[in-house]
Amino acid sequence: MNAAVKGKLYLVPAPLDFGCASQAPLQDVMPLGTLQIAARLSSWICENAKSTRAYLKRINELQPLSIAVQALQIQELPREVHKKGDHAGQFDAKPLLLAALEGRDIGLVSEAGMPAIADPGSSVVRAAHDLDIEVVPLTGPMSLVLALAASGLNGQNFAFVGYLPQDAGGRAQRIRELESLALRTGQTQLFIETPYRNAALLQALLQTLQGNTRLALSCGLTMDNGVSRSALVSRWKRDKPTVPLDLPTVFGIGR
Repeated sequence: MNAAVKGKLYLVPAPLDFGCASQAPLQDVMPLGTLQIAARLSSWICENAKSTRAYLKRINELQPLSIAVQALQIQELPREVHKKGDHAGQFDAKPLLLAALEGRDIGLVSEAGMPAIADPGSSVVRAAHDLDIEVVPLTGPMSLVLALAASGLNGQNFAFVGYLPQDAGGRAQRIRELESLALRTGQTQLFIETPYRNAALLQALLQTLQGNTRLALSCGLTMDNGVSRSALVSRWKRDKPTVPLDLPTVFGIGR
């Protein structure tokens, strides 16, 4: 390939079942066009090479890869990017894009959903734009959008605020701040937690939120045992619905 012609950066979604005991059939949650493009890419940027290879092996069962998994060029984002994020601009990802400058297409993938949305990857996208590399987002599952659509909350004005504080005092204060903002402005507030802390977060929400605030949970989106529930906090307390909190969950509060 002519090195004067730059490759593209493809943002490749991944299924939402990462870390779960069961997996959804890939053909049920990923569009064929996305799988076809992913199958031909030989260069990748990811969070974790091992899980990326596992995902590509799943793709290979439906769309044969252009080269063997062992021969793929897979680069991991630094560990500090996973811990602190790369959305604020501190990390220079340009060295990761050498293959594109040499004319080869690159795939950017995260552990689940769309890279750079509630996951690392924005530094790679910024670097691509700065290097005049075309960025192409592909179609696939995105937990935040699916959860928002299933919540009944305001989908015209919303914010994703990431993780809430782990300590009880800071978490309760942050919940009250987000509730006040949501009730005052009508802006839906979305957030997530590590699955093993989901139950503690739900308990804190029920203890802290006002009864007339709407609370929505989407657990295990796109999976057979996935559940979406949305109700006023007063009803959550009254009915005590059972939800699979051991699965990846998106929380939302609003009017």
